[in-house]
Amino acid sequence: MTKLILIRHGQTEWNVLGRYQGQTDVALSPLGIEQAEKLAAHFPVDKIEAVYASDLKRAMKTAECVAARFGLPVHPCPELRELNFGDWEGLTYDEIVAKWPDALQNFFQHPDILKIPHGESFPELRARALGCIEKIVAAHPDETVAVFAHGAILRTILTAALHMDLKYVWTIRQFNTAVNIVTYTESGTTVELVNGTGHLEEH
Repeated sequence: MTKLILIRHGQTEWNVLGRYQGQTDVALSPLGIEQAEKLAAHFPVDKIEAVYASDLKRAMKTAECVAARFGLPVHPCPELRELNFGDWEGLTYDEIVAKWPDALQNFFQHPDILKIPHGESFPELRARALGCIEKIVAAHPDETVAVFAHGAILRTILTAALHMDLKYVWTIRQFNTAVNIVTYTESGTTVELVNGTGHLEEH
């Protein structure tokens, strides 16, 4: 059995502004750093054997805060980057709607068939994500591993673990520094926690 602690990065300035980040390398906001520090102080397990993260700095910085507590290095993985939003990166919801009204409707109602101009599809994203997850699980039998990534890619990993169709990807919430726990065995997956944010509460 391998236990993965799957975590979304802390808040960024673009999160506050409602801009679609995708693979644009946006840093954490001051609040995002505070969220990562709270996560490190109140991490849901007492021991982890390894830390992996998307190589984008918002995920790496969140991971580094946690890894420091456990004295571990962070292994950067480009495969864990967020969905490539193509022509939508850096734009707000309203800006995208103005130019691609039908496409953005598909983004929320039919993400499984969505076509982002010069971007990535959700099936492509999930294939990329699961390929990386399978490698991590294979490399860490009977260990607990923290994996830091992004909202959309984590949703695709969770839909796979829950045997959900990709069209339901937006039924799963992922707040900044949300914690998800999934165990992987030869017989399948068990989801223990989704979108946990107890570490952000006052302690």
